[in-house]
Amino acid sequence: MLWGHESYRQGSGEVDMMVDFANIGIPLAVILVAILFDMLLGDPPNRFHPVAWMGNWIAFGRRAAPRTGRFVPFLYGLLLIAGSVVVMSGIGYLLQVGCQKLPLVMNVVVQAAILKCAFSSRSLSNAANRVFAALKVGNVVLGRQEVSYHLVSRDTSQLNEAQLAAATIESVAENSSDSVVAPLLFYSLAGLPGALVYRFVNTSDAMLGYRTMELEWLGKPAARLDDVLNWIPARFTAILILVSALFFKSMRRRTVASGFRVWWRDHSKTASPNAGHPMSAAAGVLGVELEKVGHYRLGEGQPLPSCNSIHESIQLLWAVTWLSLLPCVCVLVWVAWWR
Repeated sequence: MLWGHESYRQGSGEVDMMVDFANIGIPLAVILVAILFDMLLGDPPNRFHPVAWMGNWIAFGRRAAPRTGRFVPFLYGLLLIAGSVVVMSGIGYLLQVGCQKLPLVMNVVVQAAILKCAFSSRSLSNAANRVFAALKVGNVVLGRQEVSYHLVSRDTSQLNEAQLAAATIESVAENSSDSVVAPLLFYSLAGLPGALVYRFVNTSDAMLGYRTMELEWLGKPAARLDDVLNWIPARFTAILILVSALFFKSMRRRTVASGFRVWWRDHSKTASPNAGHPMSAAAGVLGVELEKVGHYRLGEGQPLPSCNSIHESIQLLWAVTWLSLLPCVCVLVWVAWWR
């Protein structure tokens, strides 16, 4: 069993209840503890962070990649992502099995510490808060630096305050899916192997998935696989954003219905098949227009965002983080039933 403690075996009704607890209760406890670890401790230093190690491996693969033609870089990128997924699956499986040999409490704590490294609400919140603090005192230059360094890859040198706020909100909304909901869902579905594989694919897309001469074909396998893996989490995240708005008085007046209308109307305006879902839902419940100049405009016709809109997006992020427990429970129940 992927989830069950190794001493659990099916048989009597009492043991069946233990198996059910192993399949649902243990992973749910792991997710709860991991979220608490994230809130209280944040991320470890890069030298101890598995995602930083993944990034180093991807960077090594990029340096060794062929740089001419289409087919050969595409094949190299395909082999890189496929081979790495197999390795990540193996590492995750060994970690999972090792944790299951520990006493129950240690099993939960160690798994939670590993899972914590596959997602992060706190670092995303901290990055957005730095932009909020800069714009609150009118320091647009610092705001540009913070947005460029922590949140987006686009050129920020000419962005005004509203555009910086929009870029921050877009990043928070999109990463609510990529960096929070999706890793937790994949953990619920396939344990530590699922979480680590997802994190590697998403990191590969973030590092290789660009339409430049060097990366167009090299990064295409990672980008397409990332699109597939994020298809369901992105839509779940949009729903969670709409529900989260009910918990905040400042957003409740805009109603979930108006947020749904903006989501339904604008989700397909982005180049990504997934990013538009959480971003347009956020634009709807925040009641703002999010524009990436020359690319898309979400929530068109609504007021431009301000630094206060960033603060509200951070509130949404934390609400989504906790509400993500709901789809995780659904997945855990489905997996237990399927088995």
